[in-house]
Amino acid sequence: MSGDKLLKEMGERIYDRRKNLGFTQEELAEKLGVSTQMISNLELGKKAIRPENLVKLCTVLDVSADFCLFGGDRNHPTDDLYLKLLKLNANELRIITSLLDYMNAKK
Repeated sequence: MSGDKLLKEMGERIYDRRKNLGFTQEELAEKLGVSTQMISNLELGKKAIRPENLVKLCTVLDVSADFCLFGGDRNHPTDDLYLKLLKLNANELRIITSLLDYMNAKK
């Protein structure tokens, strides 16, 4: 995989997760102690992230570095589901959670 493609895909995952959590670029930048421009460049795949900022980013977004860099364990059956869940808003996530709770209670 080329470096440009890696950065672009990483940026898309970070963007999706940030939006899912309801953070603006400004809020995320403040939490990381970086500029809003850095967040924008990161999400657009224009710039790489320093390791120490990756650690902070993963903590704030509550994701693994593997997820940020590569999308997680590519062989894990729940990866596609996880990526779809990241795109849902809070109300949609509550509905999915209720559905899963109902399905698990039947067992």
